[in-house]
Order: sequence, then structure tokens, then C-alpha cells
Amino acid sequence: MTRKLRRRFDVTQSVITPSLLTWFEVIGYTVLLEPDIALGKHEIGRSSYSDVVLYQRLHSALQKINPTKPDEAIAAAIHKVTCTESSDLLENNFRFHKLLTNGVEVEYLYNEEIFDDKVWLIDTYNLLNNDWLAIHPLTVVEGSHAHCPDVVVFINGLPLAVIVSIQPSDEQSTFKEGYQRIQTYIEQIPKLFSYNIFLVITYANRARVGTLTSDWQEFLPWRTIDGEDFPAKGTAELEVLIQGIFDKRRFLEQVLHLIVFEENGTSISKKLLRRPFCTIQYPKKSSRQGW
Repeated sequence: MTRKLRRRFDVTQSVITPSLLTWFEVIGYTVLLEPDIALGKHEIGRSSYSDVVLYQRLHSALQKINPTKPDEAIAAAIHKVTCTESSDLLENNFRFHKLLTNGVEVEYLYNEEIFDDKVWLIDTYNLLNNDWLAIHPLTVVEGSHAHCPDVVVFINGLPLAVIVSIQPSDEQSTFKEGYQRIQTYIEQIPKLFSYNIFLVITYANRARVGTLTSDWQEFLPWRTIDGEDFPAKGTAELEVLIQGIFDKRRFLEQVLHLIVFEENGTSISKKLLRRPFCTIQYPKKSSRQGW
């Protein structure tokens, strides 16, 4: 199946920096390689390459987070989350973000009565109730297109972050090439990005973070892990970014408090409210570093 897929779509995969996956393990994520999630494995819940939500993991997580809700409520929430209401990616992303932060209002039939209820997609109080997973790489097929983003980060079976790595062996490579690859993904496999919170570009031990509407110059490094102290001189950007953003508690804080959507007429802009000390150039004062 995989061989046929790659011949048909000419799927290529890059080699990421091993420390990237190691840091995810350090902060408590389960890290799987794509062969570990062969199609049809029940515990993953991915039946085809077109699936971007891990349904079984989502269902299990929602049951744990909402232990008093009946299966009918959980099923209704999953249907609402995974149902596409618009052909516009940013509208879908905006809608999903509201469900993620405010909970999912559901109506369901239980014991011959209709109930209105709310189901939560993440547990902000007990981090252990959430399912933290990073997969390298992840083949995604949509229409006639297939791509393999280097790392997709799933929280409770939902693909909340995509990481693209630039080959360090190519001296001519730049972060802008990673940005251009992301734009190709967004154009050709947009369903993966309906759930996206962060986009990350890495080059060896350097790293940048942005959102769906960030211009390539708005992808910036992350300068501090805990938001208070700058790391020791020589600490890799990649380490700081992974620990500073994807640490479980900090990740949920970013999702709940630092992601903002601005509506301007018919367009939507998605912004990461960067605290100044998170992107400041240390020890310089400039907030941006040259690419």
C-alpha cells in the first residue's frame, strides 16, 4: 500500500534532527514513527492516509476528560469537531479554535430525551488526562496530492502543530524554503491545517514559529523556556522552542491565552501574542534575527 502510494504521488520524506524527537520525549510526549501507525491499528484510529484526526485517540481522550458524559454526547462532539462547515480554511480554523477553548456545545438523544450539554476537548486542570503524541513523518493524502510533513503534534488525537525541517546538508537551504513548503502543504492538503495552532520550521538546531497567516518574516525564534529567564549561552534554539512552547502546561496556556484571531472585513488574521521576552534577541534588543 505504501509503496503504491509513493509511486503514484512521488512522496518524499526528509531526515529531521534526532534531537527534535528527543526533546518531545523529554517533555513527556509519546513519539511514534510512521511505520508504528500502520493503517488499521485500532489504538491509533487511522483507517486511511486521508485521515488527519486520530479518531480512536480522540474518543478515548474525550471519555477521560468528560467522565460523566454519555457516549452519545462524546459522539456528537466528535461529529461537530470533525465536520467541515466552510470551504475557507481560516474560517474552519477559527471555528475549531473556539471549540477547543470554549468547549463543544452538543445536543443528543439519551434515554428517549433530548439533552443540551458541553464537551471539553482538552483538560486544562489535569494534564495527565490529555493524550500527547508526536508522529514522524505523517503521510497525508487529499485529492491528487500527497505530502509527508516531518512531524505532526497531536493533542487528544487532533493535529495541533506541524513541524517542517530543512535539510542541514544543503548549505543553500534557508528558513524561507521551509515556509514555502508549508504554503504548499496548506494549499494542497488543507484539511490537516483546519486544526492547526502552531507552525514550526527547523534547520539543524535552529527553529522558528508562526501561524497560518504569518508571513515568512514573521516566523521568529523563541528565546526563553520558562518565560522568565534566558537560557544559558549556547543553548540550541530548537531546545528552547520545543520546551518553551510544547511543554504541556505552557502549550495549553498558549492555546487558551496567546492565540488571537482578528477579523478585517472578509479576511481573518491569526496571531500569536508573543510576550516581548519570548522573542527578544539576547543580548541584543532587536526582536528579529536575520534568516
